[in-house]
Amino acid sequence: MALGCQLIWATTWMADANEIVAPRLGLPELPIVDFPDDESPQHGLHWKTKPLTQEAGDRPFIWLDDEITDTDQRWVRTHHQGPALLHRVDPLVGLTDADFAAIRRWLTTR
Repeated sequence: MALGCQLIWATTWMADANEIVAPRLGLPELPIVDFPDDESPQHGLHWKTKPLTQEAGDRPFIWLDDEITDTDQRWVRTHHQGPALLHRVDPLVGLTDADFAAIRRWLTTR
């Protein structure tokens, strides 16, 4: 919350993220990206990539996920009008101080 960004859940947890995850992290209820049911990956692209880019519009956005690949990075660079940081989080460790430092650095240098 201290990063000064608008946080949005972009998770398959959907509404459960606000009920189960947010309280454990000390987060308020957050908006949720409504992913289409028929979204399937194409050419190695993560199924979230296009919907998240559409949700962001031309606004800057940061996507934290444990499944981001180079394919997603290239697709967003090509198809998103604004700046974007796609940051892969280690699923065995979760968000670390180093992850938050990378996010802060991106926010202050873009």
